[in-house]
Amino acid sequence: MNRATALLLNVAHALDHLMLLVFATAVGAIASEFGIARWEDLMPYTVGAFVLFGLGSLPSGRLGDLWGRRAMMLVYYFGLGTAALLAAATRTPLQLAVALALLGAFASIYHPVGIPMLVRHAQRPGFVIGVNGLAGNLGIAAAAISTGLLVQYAGWRAAFVVPGAVSLACGVLFLRVAPHETEAPARRAPGATHLPARLRNRVFFVMTATAVTGSLLFNFTTNGNPKLLEARVPALLDEPARLGLLLALVYAAASVAQVAIGRLIDRVPIRRLMLAVLALQPPAFAVAATSDGWPFYAAMALFMLLIFGAIPFTDALIVRFVDDSMRSRVSGMRLAISFGVSSFAVWALGPLVKAAGFGALLWTMAAIGVCSTLLALWLPGESALAQRAEPAARDLAIM
Repeated sequence: MNRATALLLNVAHALDHLMLLVFATAVGAIASEFGIARWEDLMPYTVGAFVLFGLGSLPSGRLGDLWGRRAMMLVYYFGLGTAALLAAATRTPLQLAVALALLGAFASIYHPVGIPMLVRHAQRPGFVIGVNGLAGNLGIAAAAISTGLLVQYAGWRAAFVVPGAVSLACGVLFLRVAPHETEAPARRAPGATHLPARLRNRVFFVMTATAVTGSLLFNFTTNGNPKLLEARVPALLDEPARLGLLLALVYAAASVAQVAIGRLIDRVPIRRLMLAVLALQPPAFAVAATSDGWPFYAAMALFMLLIFGAIPFTDALIVRFVDDSMRSRVSGMRLAISFGVSSFAVWALGPLVKAAGFGALLWTMAAIGVCSTLLALWLPGESALAQRAEPAARDLAIM
């Protein structure tokens, strides 16, 4: 893979997360224009985007392996850009919900297709995954700051138009520089061997279950942080640009954790490292739940660092124990489950905060962090994971 293609794949990850968070950052302005009194009442309209972002991963992964990853990435760039422009043209909440659902469907392509494409020949997959995670989370930071600025100075519609145009431009560049695939990944001869069935199923369960809890935390925070920060730091009310900048700083700093974790994954037993990161999440949320003002902002930076830092583990497990010829399908299954379930967080965010406040939300996330830690305890140790007895062909036979 040439450097230009790798760069565009990382930019695609940034766009993926940026697009999904434009609505959450601009929801106050959108609600005002649509004549909806409370922003919480508009949040359920975005649930379709996150449901299709999860469920769409299953067909996206299958098509990535059986049809081709380059072709699917072209569908991603052009589809995502077009959906963003449609969202900008909507006039009612229902129209916006449909456009966001379409955007979520195209966004579902990236994770099961782009990441396997990026890491196929990686010598240090943990580091590559970490850098890719950094790119994705810089997209989250960019969503906070660019959407805040565009909403304040150009209106919420521009917050969809600008990244939509960038996605279309990236699609044109990808078409020109990405090398053609000689055959679909599923047609390639299997490579490395894998775990025995008992351990493979155990690893798949742990990585899927922790991906569910991690995605719940990710969706609760990235969609709720703008309003959470306003509630706990009242000085930021009616200053979307300043609030966006502060969130961008948190996300950018937390994103660096993914690169550090990625480097450690290549060097440290993954179970030990994963447990260390997950066990710190509940105390961080507990501190945030009891804080206000700028101490709360510091606590937010800590729990976002831990949430982002946990993201590379699932992809690292897939790279380590799943053959490239079927990685998109395995990723698609995992993502369909984890993102599908965690889309509940987007639907529940507004009603939960409206009914019980942000304190209840933070304690709920602390409880989810405890569940993540308990699940990770069941991940087999390094000695068990070193067993690679079954050929990849047997895995392929069940897909």
